[in-house]
Amino acid sequence: MTYPPVRYQGNKGEVSAVYRPADHEPDLSNPNGTRVHYLATGASTNGEYGLYRWDFGPEPSGPAPHFHRSISESFFILAGSVRIYDGTRWIDTAPGDFVHVPQGGIHAFRNESGQPASMLLHFAPGAPREAYFEGIRDLDGKSEEERAEFFLRHDNIWL
Repeated sequence: MTYPPVRYQGNKGEVSAVYRPADHEPDLSNPNGTRVHYLATGASTNGEYGLYRWDFGPEPSGPAPHFHRSISESFFILAGSVRIYDGTRWIDTAPGDFVHVPQGGIHAFRNESGQPASMLLHFAPGAPREAYFEGIRDLDGKSEEERAEFFLRHDNIWL
């Protein structure tokens, strides 16, 4: 394995760091208590990755088993317990646990603890997952064809 090709051609570096304080308001809030923080989007990382803080409310929530053809997904548990499906079994995770799912890997995640939980979600390369997170809330009342097109467009293949 070698380093990727050079992307920055300068010799002195540049001031380009982005700071986001911990108390920044979430970018997305769902009725079930889930709050999502867009820490680094694919757009802000030139498509390299996307990083999101996913704060669950105490109500059970999370997607059913699925896979992605074009992106990998990783989970790092910050607080509480999140159940993560690895394609064969559900794992009850704890703070500090990490799960990586390569492209094509079957996975799912849920908070079923009855308590709040928090994790980091990392996607590589950086796909526009914000549009998926925001659009999934508006699928009620859509036709099966419209729903299928939405999931296909966002590389979400349900099992």
